[in-house]
Amino acid sequence: MRVISESHLAAVLAGLPGCPRVVAGGNFATPWRTLAVIDEALAEYRLFMLNAQQETPDREGVTLETPFVGAGMRGRANLRYFPSRLSLVPNLLKGSLPPDVVVVQASRPVNGTVSLGIEVNILPAAIEAVRARGGLVIAQLNARMPYTYGDAVLALEEVDYAVEADEPLATPVPRPPGGVSLEIGGRVARLVPERATLQLGIGAVPDAVLAALQERTGLAVWSEMFSDGVLALEKAGALDPATPITASFMFGSQELYDWADRNERVRMLRTEKTNDPGLIARQPRLVSVNSALQVDLFAQANASRLRGAIYSGFGGQTDFVVGALHSPGGHAVIALPSWHPRADVSTVIPRLAGPVTSFQHSYIVSEQGTATVWGNDAAAQAQQIVDHVAHPDARDGLRREGRLLGFPLR
Repeated sequence: MRVISESHLAAVLAGLPGCPRVVAGGNFATPWRTLAVIDEALAEYRLFMLNAQQETPDREGVTLETPFVGAGMRGRANLRYFPSRLSLVPNLLKGSLPPDVVVVQASRPVNGTVSLGIEVNILPAAIEAVRARGGLVIAQLNARMPYTYGDAVLALEEVDYAVEADEPLATPVPRPPGGVSLEIGGRVARLVPERATLQLGIGAVPDAVLAALQERTGLAVWSEMFSDGVLALEKAGALDPATPITASFMFGSQELYDWADRNERVRMLRTEKTNDPGLIARQPRLVSVNSALQVDLFAQANASRLRGAIYSGFGGQTDFVVGALHSPGGHAVIALPSWHPRADVSTVIPRLAGPVTSFQHSYIVSEQGTATVWGNDAAAQAQQIVDHVAHPDARDGLRREGRLLGFPLR
């Protein structure tokens, strides 16, 4: 690894031929300073990121690529969306979408290594793919990046060039859960068995679920990601101290980052491991809690598209739904409000009009109640969704439309 100046890096990048593909760390670990150097040095390039945040380069000459759309790419005309389970994204990078440059944000060197810190995810696979074809690995070294263990640890020999940029890591704006989220969170928490293994994302509902579990003991975490709610469980003594907290990326408060730094309780693994349905299924009593934009009477969930346009993507939902269903004592839960306040429409509809993100869940939960999906026939599933998940204002219409679809709804 050679530590160079930003001007030197720009000169190196300017020599790249054609329209190179750049894979950059996403979520809240984006190496913004280095990405700005790349954007200045290259007239044309393809930028591949997961859950890209605001300020992602967007100009003529930049083609945006992703299997999971974040706020920084959503609605962009120059976006290429690649549908893929998160567990399979590394195969894209090793096959049809090979990178020419991989840029990551990492910790300062420690004993001949750096750590990818809060964002492991697809980056190890991207680094392997780019090195196999003689491309470049660039690290933005940041003293504020936590040093985490597991697959986050990267030997200095794996990095070609590094630039130093000491800047605060981004943190999401805290949003305390409202009444609807708290009600949903409490209902979901009652479905979690003792000594369960948890997978939850970020947002008001997952935070409410975690808050409702703080009186438990012996819980474990095997998740795609985690945030401050897991730290709260650790402080409350709800987590099994003998089981590492396993995830592929995290984002949250500065307190969370400080706690994760050199914490052997935290094990950060590459996405092929955390999201492998076979490995998920080995976790005892794994409860997967995911959200959706819509569910229908066939118990199918849409978490990807809004009014026909791509909103996010499959992410890890399909991986964890399948894994949880195969986990001994596990459950796959979809949690969502019954009514979309901004659009002023029901989130339960007769039949999805677009692609299905996931199906065959254990339970679907809203603030109205809980529908037991697994183990019921299709007619009983539809009846439970109308009676226990849908908003009262939507139920009569759903019954009428459901009968036209062949469900004998009462």
